[in-house]
Amino acid sequence: MGSGHFFWAIFYFASLCSASLANNAKINFREKEKKVLDQILGAGKYDARIRPSGINGTDGPAVVRVNIFVRSISKIDDVTMEYSVQLTFREQWTDERLKFDDIQGRLKYLTLTEANRVWMPDLFFSNEKEGHFHNIIMPNVYIRIFPNGSVLYSIRISLTLACPMNLKLYPLDRQICSLRMASYGWTTNDLVFLWKEGDPVQVVKNLHLPRFTLEKFLTDYCNSKTNTGEYSCLKVDLLFKREFSYYLIQIYIPCCMLVIVSWVSFWLDQGAVPARVSLGVTTLLTMATQTSGINASLPPVSYTKAIDVWTGVCLTFVFGALLEFALVNYASRSDMHKENMKKKRRDLEQASLDAASDLLDTDSNATFAMKPLVRHPGDPLALEKRLQCEVHMQAPKRPNCCKTWLSKFPTRSKRIDVISRITFPLVFALFNLVYWSTYLFREEEDE
Repeated sequence: MGSGHFFWAIFYFASLCSASLANNAKINFREKEKKVLDQILGAGKYDARIRPSGINGTDGPAVVRVNIFVRSISKIDDVTMEYSVQLTFREQWTDERLKFDDIQGRLKYLTLTEANRVWMPDLFFSNEKEGHFHNIIMPNVYIRIFPNGSVLYSIRISLTLACPMNLKLYPLDRQICSLRMASYGWTTNDLVFLWKEGDPVQVVKNLHLPRFTLEKFLTDYCNSKTNTGEYSCLKVDLLFKREFSYYLIQIYIPCCMLVIVSWVSFWLDQGAVPARVSLGVTTLLTMATQTSGINASLPPVSYTKAIDVWTGVCLTFVFGALLEFALVNYASRSDMHKENMKKKRRDLEQASLDAASDLLDTDSNATFAMKPLVRHPGDPLALEKRLQCEVHMQAPKRPNCCKTWLSKFPTRSKRIDVISRITFPLVFALFNLVYWSTYLFREEEDE
């Protein structure tokens, strides 16, 4: 009997142990978060209106460390001078009132979704124009409270921020767009923002912008002083380089083609008035439309941009080609008038010679004076012969290549066309050399 009772006692004890082990295995320590939250955030235990103490519980300012993750940059608008960015924003600080027992390391942190339950820094984006939170499917925000009282606040937001631009080198420019974060009400005596050590700003690897390239970014501090005190401020400077290939294909090459097409009129016959007029007017209107379209996509600034210089000179060349035809047309009519006058003069001379010959034929008693065999030194005919001899004895002048070449073209109108065929391309090539060397050199200086 004694052995039987001992066996049943052992069996009962083993059953109790296995049951307790099973109960312990089923315990979910996440369920204990409610008790811990009630202990540290219960009524009368925590006041979210009071800021945390300073470092190591001192009376100094609360230190908040910030880091951001740039998820995407959707657009950079030159007209409104703004850019849109989506980022994950994180703040981390220590509030010793939120310390709790981690149950031997089994509670790594507590999670909250209501920011008003704990004290929050009054940070705002000083250059923000528009912004909104993301609430699909749930609000993209969380707060983690760690056993040592450290608080991590993370939220995903989309912002449209102001970005003042200098467009003097447009479209060969670089722009710096800033993201500024500052305290709204707490001065530096109560709240200080610091960048998180290590890597405070992260950018998604496959960031793609249609007309810009993000070259680099710099973090800095921008504390501001007002008549109410000094306020802590952080900023990120994003350096964007404009992609030039788009503007080369859409603006520069078409403008060059229009200028070259306007030179075709120099090779057309000066009598082809409809062809030359229509070509000049068409290229001029197309160039004007191109210029207005470019200016429509940019803000009306008071200074001259690089693209304004290019389009203005191209428009001047096209307009000059049209004026050249007007000059050629005037010279052609002047040449025709001179030719008509010469023809009339020749006709009059021929008519007078014919009349004189008729008179000589009819006067049979006419006498002719005999020329003397010896000329006196003062005789004008002898002087004329001597001058002719002196002219023939002078050394021959070196021929002028330009005059010799231009002498091949008898009319002034033709000469103007020929000179324009050479002058316009040379001047345009010189302008290109000066333009690109100037603005590319200035771009390197800005770097």
